[in-house]
Amino acid sequence: MKKSKQGNVRAVAVTGLQATDNPAPGIAVARSIREGGWDGLIVGLTYDTFDTGSYNSDLIDQVFLIPYPNTGAEATLDRLHYIHSITPLSAIIPNLDSELDLYNTIRDDLTAMGIGLFIPDTRTLRMRSKAKLAEFCHNHNLPAPITELVYDFAGLERALSKVGYPAVIKGVFYEAYTAYTWQEATIHFDKLKLRWGLPILVQNVIPGEEYNICVVGDGKGGTVGAVPMRKLRLTEKGKAWAGITIKDPELIELAKKTMEALKWRGPCELELMKHEASGQYYIIEINPRFPSWCYLTTGAGQNLPYANLQLALGEQPLELAEYRSGVTFARHAIDIICDLSALEGLTMKGQVIYRKQPKHKE
Repeated sequence: MKKSKQGNVRAVAVTGLQATDNPAPGIAVARSIREGGWDGLIVGLTYDTFDTGSYNSDLIDQVFLIPYPNTGAEATLDRLHYIHSITPLSAIIPNLDSELDLYNTIRDDLTAMGIGLFIPDTRTLRMRSKAKLAEFCHNHNLPAPITELVYDFAGLERALSKVGYPAVIKGVFYEAYTAYTWQEATIHFDKLKLRWGLPILVQNVIPGEEYNICVVGDGKGGTVGAVPMRKLRLTEKGKAWAGITIKDPELIELAKKTMEALKWRGPCELELMKHEASGQYYIIEINPRFPSWCYLTTGAGQNLPYANLQLALGEQPLELAEYRSGVTFARHAIDIICDLSALEGLTMKGQVIYRKQPKHKE
């Protein structure tokens, strides 16, 4: 059994344990890490007692409630100090967009505690933000939709005259709607402004199919691994419920060019549209963490979450095998049965210790 400097069993913490119809990536990341050969503890960090992955005791060894990111760095760091005193952590893998600025703020503190991170820095995160993505793509000769930033109805009217209908109206952080008329555009504008603030993004619609690439960058411009897939079935919220890995050298090359331009450090997901007439791929978004479907990379023979963990630990991952195309995933819901004491533990004590030694050993 591998040991930490403190002489205890090594432990990796993962966030994003919600696993509903819009699942977070945490459980997929944890499954991949375990299957990669991790023989230490897997610790879940959760924001809500009803994050369903918290009760998957076959996979997660311990669970701790932590403050929401908007509570501030000090509150999170205090909680992590407490958790570290109970179970010394070797690394943390944040799996939610909203956590990354926070973890960059406390990166040096975590390093001093002996906790590894492998995430993009704040500057890199800004470069690929929704508001900056079109500019970044233009500067690095990467294909992207026409994008206009809008702050008021006058700007919205100008943007739509340039982009045309139908148009995609996007919030600066989340959510996107397609508008076919001026009236629809104004309704979407008001809704997104109230929810996410300004600016609002207006883009031309790229007719065709959506593709996604799960990528891990080495932080120096290199690509550790990349696995593309095409969505086969969507939820009402547009999330992938089934997908298939595909072999397309153009997608891999596009992922490598993006990692090189950004000097991306850690995991991300490239969302792309393939134009139905020209076959041209367009980068729609770059999500700065593992996608919820990242277990597909493991199933296809390229375990990207485990490679990311190795990098967070300061280890050099072995060269990854070529992924297999034609591998599919189909998500399904199951009921997790647990004792009432687990819910009571999270609710009253903020923690559940299923085991102090890993259940899975080599």
